[in-house]
Amino acid sequence: MKNNIKNPFNYFTNIINNIKNFDYRQYTKTNILFLTFIISNLINACLLRFFTVHNYFELRPLIADITFLVLIGAFAYLFKGKKQYRYFLAISILLTLICIINSAYYNYYTSFTSFSLLSTLSQLAGVTDAVSKNVLSIKDLLFLWQPICLTVVHKKLIKKNYYHRAQKIEEKEKRFSRTLAFSIVAFAIFFITCSTTELSRFYKQWNREFTVSRFGIYTYQVNDLIKTIHSSFASSFGHDKALEEFNEFYENKDKKVIKNKYTDIFKDKNILMIHAESMQKFPMDLSFNGKEVTPNLNKLAKEGLFFSNFYAQVSTGTSSDTEFTLNTSLMPINNGTVFVSYWNRNYISLQKQLKKSGYYTFSMHANNATFWNRLVMHKQLGYDDFFAKDSYVLDDMIGLGLSDVSFFNQSVQKIKEISEKHDKFSGTLITLTNHTPFYDVSEYTNLDVTMKYKITNPDGSMSDATATYLENTTLGSYLKSVHYADYAIGEFISALDKEGLLDNTVIIIYGDHDARLSYDDYIKMYNYDPSTDTILDESDPNYVDFDYYKYELNRKVPLIIWTKDQTIGEEITTAMGMYDVLPTMANLFGFENSPYALGHDIMNLDDNLVSFPNGNWLTNNIYYNAQKDEFSLLNDTSVASQEDIINNSKKADEMLSISQSIILYDLLKDK
Repeated sequence: MKNNIKNPFNYFTNIINNIKNFDYRQYTKTNILFLTFIISNLINACLLRFFTVHNYFELRPLIADITFLVLIGAFAYLFKGKKQYRYFLAISILLTLICIINSAYYNYYTSFTSFSLLSTLSQLAGVTDAVSKNVLSIKDLLFLWQPICLTVVHKKLIKKNYYHRAQKIEEKEKRFSRTLAFSIVAFAIFFITCSTTELSRFYKQWNREFTVSRFGIYTYQVNDLIKTIHSSFASSFGHDKALEEFNEFYENKDKKVIKNKYTDIFKDKNILMIHAESMQKFPMDLSFNGKEVTPNLNKLAKEGLFFSNFYAQVSTGTSSDTEFTLNTSLMPINNGTVFVSYWNRNYISLQKQLKKSGYYTFSMHANNATFWNRLVMHKQLGYDDFFAKDSYVLDDMIGLGLSDVSFFNQSVQKIKEISEKHDKFSGTLITLTNHTPFYDVSEYTNLDVTMKYKITNPDGSMSDATATYLENTTLGSYLKSVHYADYAIGEFISALDKEGLLDNTVIIIYGDHDARLSYDDYIKMYNYDPSTDTILDESDPNYVDFDYYKYELNRKVPLIIWTKDQTIGEEITTAMGMYDVLPTMANLFGFENSPYALGHDIMNLDDNLVSFPNGNWLTNNIYYNAQKDEFSLLNDTSVASQEDIINNSKKADEMLSISQSIILYDLLKDK
């Protein structure tokens, strides 16, 4: 051996000869269960990617999955005979659950799950119907074939006396060490061949789809576990470096306050913010048989300030992420949710800044106060009072709880009492009815989502016809639910007016996030042909190719600022995110903005960078997909250079990093 090492040529020649002389047939015969474990779990990993990120033929995730399975499978050699099966079965059940959970999670969130979300499991209790109807599907159960297959193979091997014969031939310790060494070396080579960008994104794990598409589901999940554990002990490690980067970021940030024609136009006015559950913008552009889906929102948008290019920046915390980002101008965390996992931090919020200007602040939501940990987090944000489910009479229930109409009606009386006690107030009212799975509200709304049209009969005469392409679809149910939510908002504003509460009051309405509608629903809506009552074929010249970018852009939500006292009638088309609301409101209402806001006063910008928690970003002209490292130009006059992409990606990553550090290390504790 020493001579071989001194002579590299002989050493590698021996390795090649060993490979040539390796008895593959004998190895296969004595490792049937091991190979079954590897191949079956590899198929499940490929199946998951087939259902989700769709990179069917990518070699890298395939190599990563194989290497992981070989690594974890190697430890089976430490067991004898049938005990190997128990080990393989236990690991297989775990890996199968990983595939099932991620497949189901992706159905709703278009992302992959995280161990950090274990702390939010309690939130499922209040939305079990939504989970069962909108998340789980039959295809998610296909992964169960793997442990069944392993068990069937195991039983056949018992009948053939496999374990007795294989045990005599195998040299278990050697096979364990060699298999383990092979997998470690293979992993090392795999990561060495990764680009700097791939490694950076793997480490940060902001874009989970990117990680799975490049590193496979199993490597992603192990990395996620490490990141989750690290986050749990983050306060003990890395604080000094994070603080240094934090100080440098805000020292270089432009702190100049620029006044514009909108500065102080709503100064000292009362504020009522309507957190409109799952309200997207596209229904505002729809009508059926001459009837608008959102007549009240459309009227308010025409009379007030309408921000028509506005995006939610949510992660796994959905509604709670919007509350956090809108009120603090920070980004959601990428491990867990701020409301549940990082409630015990100090945040500079909209409520705290308003209180400095003499406002009484409150929130209202006719759901359990503990849902999304709002009871605790609303106090942490600076709300003086939180009127939750126990503050309301549950007299009209729809879906998850009290109907929006009853909620608003009862809230008006509470707001009237507040107005009598306080000179200035700011309140947030969180709606509930328009929550997935979009319950049947037919008895509450008269919106008919069928389409009436004329057809030509064979004799040339005309007849009336009705298309029912949206009936009994998620999209159809959603539009009816949106129409009801719009009606409830209209009734609320009318009730406020009757009580004299609209005087000196500004109404702010924002959609908290998109409705998680499927591509298929949009394809039906944009490609329906009323003349044939069918969906256009892709080959048809009028077919609308509703691709990834159109889907992302269609997820925008409305933001309307309206007051009875003055008609503004202006549409703001600049790209805007939730983190821009606090700085913009500070300018409009004349209070001090947070010095650590990541967003900007949108009234001072012609263009803006909107960063998303998964690493994607957009401007007025570009949408960048971090997973694929590609972009789409958003209009015919748009141009983009490589420098633009690099600079904006760097800015987006920096904002995500700084925001995460603020949350993890409680960097605003003494601010």
